[in-house]
Amino acid sequence: MWHTAIGICRVKLPRSDRYKTVSLKTSDIASARERAFDHDADVRFRLKHEVPVFNRPFSQIAKEYVALQKKRATAGQITMARALKLESVIRARLDPYTGPVQINLIGADRWENYPFWRRDNGKGRVRAHVSDATIRFEMSIFRSIMAYAAKRHYIADAKAFGGKLDLAKVRREEFNPEEYRKLHTFARGWVKKADRPSSVWYRTVAYNFVLIMCNTGMRPSEAKNLRWRDVAISEDREGRRFVILHVRGKGKFRRLVAPSNVADYLERLRAIAKATGPDDHVFTIHTGTPAKTLYRMMVEELLDASGLRLGPEGTPRSTYSFRHTYATFRLSEGVDVYILAQQMGTSVQMIEDHYGHVNPVKNAERILRGMPGWEPLDAAPGVVLPVGPAQPRPSIATRPKRSAPRRDAPLHPGAN
Repeated sequence: MWHTAIGICRVKLPRSDRYKTVSLKTSDIASARERAFDHDADVRFRLKHEVPVFNRPFSQIAKEYVALQKKRATAGQITMARALKLESVIRARLDPYTGPVQINLIGADRWENYPFWRRDNGKGRVRAHVSDATIRFEMSIFRSIMAYAAKRHYIADAKAFGGKLDLAKVRREEFNPEEYRKLHTFARGWVKKADRPSSVWYRTVAYNFVLIMCNTGMRPSEAKNLRWRDVAISEDREGRRFVILHVRGKGKFRRLVAPSNVADYLERLRAIAKATGPDDHVFTIHTGTPAKTLYRMMVEELLDASGLRLGPEGTPRSTYSFRHTYATFRLSEGVDVYILAQQMGTSVQMIEDHYGHVNPVKNAERILRGMPGWEPLDAAPGVVLPVGPAQPRPSIATRPKRSAPRRDAPLHPGAN
């Protein structure tokens, strides 16, 4: 279907709401009609043989892609921070590499050569060279733009990049028991050495944030979304208290369990926070607004000062290392790998097809095994009380004191 007006032809793409507008370069009606038929036939031929209908540079398609992501962010499908991050990578990395190139001329060679170009034209944030993880992230955006172009008929489907990226995944390094002991001990002195009230506040929050992350295995995205209404306390049949956190991240909702000392860490935060209502975020900055970076600079300062910023393999540690530490310590305590996968909201490769659904709240005794207050009992695992709204917790002073660990005992997540 086509329309002509003043020497212009608009050809509608079949099974689509899109049009291709072409200048007919004539004001003669008969000539215009003949040329319009030619353009209509050309479009149909291109669609039939998977030849691109439109011819635009990569940079223009990338702008359209970013605009779509911002609309998704406005609709709440993704965060605006992510949309802006995508835009930043495109502007700083992908546009200089392939921006002026027509989208239909971008082939496998340009895709495969990106890692070499990137390493020759940039440096990493921490180390001299750009990490594989950074290149992998940037190439995932590159691939998403090409997939968007195929969906919009700018290129044939075969032009979109598929398959796995041939880059090594960077392993986020955990803290071993000795390193965790060092971090825990150093952090207490680090807080005391703060010379300004604001520094004392932020160091206290960052320290307890680290303890909470190491004792829960939360994802950073889940920690950002955590609100005070998401915290509840429950008990098993033996009267042992544990914390239930209702977390949201990666577009999913789940519950996880944590030992009772996490309630102490949370209470320390609430005691100095300016926003403690049910709908307020748990992790906030000094003004009471959500901590968008989760104290990244303070955590990095703590890791640098303690000499624990880099792992044994030279990989910079980040907030996500606390989650990896949690998983490593739980497995070392003998927690069932299937149950741990459910507790952490992840899957176990190659064995998940043989594993049924496990509710972490019902398996709190097994998940928290070996953590303070959860030493193995001879009795069978107790029944967890039903979960309800978060109840007011008794103050730290009114709770039974836990016996201090022996000085020669290994310090692990769970020790305060």
